[in-house]
Amino acid sequence: MSDPQSPSSSSSKQGMSLHVSIHIHPSNRAAFLEHFKPCFEAVRAEKECTFFEVFSDPEDEGHLCWVENWSRGRDWFMTVQITKDYYKPYLAATEPMFVKPREIKFYDRMEGDWTL
Repeated sequence: MSDPQSPSSSSSKQGMSLHVSIHIHPSNRAAFLEHFKPCFEAVRAEKECTFFEVFSDPEDEGHLCWVENWSRGRDWFMTVQITKDYYKPYLAATEPMFVKPREIKFYDRMEGDWTL
């Protein structure tokens, strides 16, 4: 088994994209964003984070989604990144706001000339 910290890990060579979609009551949007912002700032400061944008659904104020691109793979993300302490207060404050289960999808970056 490869070491998730090792840059020679096969999944870490390509990187990956994480897509997250959440649904909250629109009245909780400001509170959600207040708790989300410190985590967002910490994540985008990580050297392995190459892209992080947040989107809102123009037809549903309570539906937010974001895309995070990482230079490392899923194994690294699940064993190293997601365990960082700055996620804890964000998750504790925001998960009770969800009106539907959070949707999370990982995509592996394609090899070759499929990126900028």
